[in-house]
Amino acid sequence: MAKLVFDIETTALPVENFDEVQQEYLFREAAKISDETERATKHAEIQRMFSLWPFTAQVVCIAMLNAETQRGQVLFTAEDYDEEPGEAGPVEFVPCVDEVELLTAFWDVAKHYDSIATFNGRGFDVPFIYLRSALLNVPISRKDWLGYRYAVEPHCDLAEQFSFYNVSGREGAARKFNLDFYCKAFGIESPKSQGVTGMDMGDMIAAGQYREIAEYCLRDVKATVLLYNIRKERLAGIK
Repeated sequence: MAKLVFDIETTALPVENFDEVQQEYLFREAAKISDETERATKHAEIQRMFSLWPFTAQVVCIAMLNAETQRGQVLFTAEDYDEEPGEAGPVEFVPCVDEVELLTAFWDVAKHYDSIATFNGRGFDVPFIYLRSALLNVPISRKDWLGYRYAVEPHCDLAEQFSFYNVSGREGAARKFNLDFYCKAFGIESPKSQGVTGMDMGDMIAAGQYREIAEYCLRDVKATVLLYNIRKERLAGIK
């Protein structure tokens, strides 16, 4: 079966996008703190979390690869993006004018695949793009990716596979690690080895580093493909 491996990058929406009531709700925990310094610290902490929630953030990039052929696309939003076309390769970089165009293009690709593999996609990427698509009224072509948690079809979430569905909790033998840690443990080059992390997206967007974001997201997906192959070769069938 054709399997799509993908990853998304997100960035927080400006606080000004939310009215006073929404802002009061979002920062309520900070407002309860009497100490001014601690309150400001909590406020900043909450604002950093905006990029993790689909009602306070947007998708700025989706990288996709066919697990078997290693061919794919990287969709990324870019304002006034202008780059000379390079040599054709196995991965196409596609600038999009906005999030609606990006998500529409993603769902057009997704409908051609039987299944997907992600790292923490059930906990983050899939619900995020489902909700952003709903908010923007973008038709969703595959609505079965959350499905039955204890199945690897149509969605193999490697974060769940390597922790055996969190069988031993945070402190046990199969505790969950992040993608960077798993990559280093299995001898895969970490996507963060070039100094970029998901927390840099806001600054990179502000600096107009759209292609750099796309390349970072693609590194995430390439690492996920290698990790998926290791899981398939060495751990498939364990129950």
